[in-house]
Amino acid sequence: MVEYYVMGVIRISMDECMDMDAKIEINGAAEDTQIYNGWKGRHLSYQRGKRVTNPNTSLIKLEGVEDSKAATFYSGKKVAFVYRAKREVRGSKIRVIWGKVTRPHGNSGVVRAQFRHNLPPKSFGASVRVMLYPSSI
Repeated sequence: MVEYYVMGVIRISMDECMDMDAKIEINGAAEDTQIYNGWKGRHLSYQRGKRVTNPNTSLIKLEGVEDSKAATFYSGKKVAFVYRAKREVRGSKIRVIWGKVTRPHGNSGVVRAQFRHNLPPKSFGASVRVMLYPSSI
C-alpha cells in the first residue's frame, strides 16, 4: 500500500484514491476529489503598507496551514473566487475569478495571490478555493 503525505495536511492511500475515482465515475459531478474541489481559504485583504494598499495582490488565509514552511507548498497553485451575479451569462449566474498563489506572506500560513482581475473589496472575508494543481510533487 502506497501512502501520499503532503505537508502534514492530507494523507491518503492509493486504494482510497482509486475508490474515490470510481465513485466519481459512478455518481458524476456530485462527488469530487480534494484536488478539484479545492482547499478552503479566506480572502483577508489586499497586500498593504501602513497607508497604501496594493489591490494587485490579495492575502489568503488557508485553513489548517499555520506556518510559512507549510504555506510554501501552495506556491504556484490555482485559486478560485466563486461568486453569484445578478444576471445570467451562458445559462449560469455563477462566475469565477481565477488567480495563482505567488508566495507566503508572514509566518502564520497566509499566502499572497494574484488574480486575473483584482478581487473586489466586497470579497474581504469571503471564501476562496485553492486547487491542488499544478503539482510539483
